Amino acid sequence: MTLTAPLVALRTRRVDHLRHRLAKGPLPAHIALIMDGNRRWARKHGLANPSLGHRIGAEHLDHVLGWCSSLGIEHVTVYVCSTENLQRRSAAEVGYLMQVIEQIVADRLARPDASWKLHVAGRLDALPASTVAALREAVAASSARNTDAHLTLAIGYGGRQEVVEAVRSLIRSHAKDGGTLGALAGSISQDSIAAHLYTAGSPEPDLIIRTSGERRMSNFLLWQGVYSELYICKAFWPAFRELDFLRAIRRYAASKGYTARSWPSSAGS
Repeated sequence: MTLTAPLVALRTRRVDHLRHRLAKGPLPAHIALIMDGNRRWARKHGLANPSLGHRIGAEHLDHVLGWCSSLGIEHVTVYVCSTENLQRRSAAEVGYLMQVIEQIVADRLARPDASWKLHVAGRLDALPASTVAALREAVAASSARNTDAHLTLAIGYGGRQEVVEAVRSLIRSHAKDGGTLGALAGSISQDSIAAHLYTAGSPEPDLIIRTSGERRMSNFLLWQGVYSELYICKAFWPAFRELDFLRAIRRYAASKGYTARSWPSSAGS
């Protein structure tokens, strides 16, 4: 649907008003995004190849990161590709997705003027060598950036596998130091396991947003997201608007007890 100029102006005022109100309340320090619905969006819009939705979705991430920056949100984690995606989808689709990732990473995240410090969470050994090289180059290029803004790409990622590998890493570390299994069993804690996760050192997400209307976590941040506010948006990822994003922030703020009377109502915003 194409909006008329008055409707565009109305939506712009609504977004500006909501953004202004939310800036006065509690904001999530870390947002995680399940970017779902790229292929369904492509089919809905009549694209010959549904996989083209992955490219549109990847490019849309730029906009969402800009919205986060405008509110001062400094930690963002995006679910790019799960281990299940790599195993269950066709080789052609996975190959195209990897090409998109390599191009977006090189063109937007590795460039000198990029504003986010990049991190990767997942099994790099499950990815093509060219994708691994592109990711490592972008991470290295971003490491020296003087910024507090951190973007984590969860790629080749699975929450259950992450916990399994964290426990394995913890056991190996303990054995290397000459410890016994009995001593290890007595010393294991939530903190010791968390220190060996892919995301070690990153704060846990305050808010997890999933697009496309699906109500499941899909093996994403199972350990880290146990206390996160979960927001489901019906829009497919490429159609996820700033207004949708701000509504998710509003839900988070309300969960923290911030319910300013001057906020626009759900019906009006």
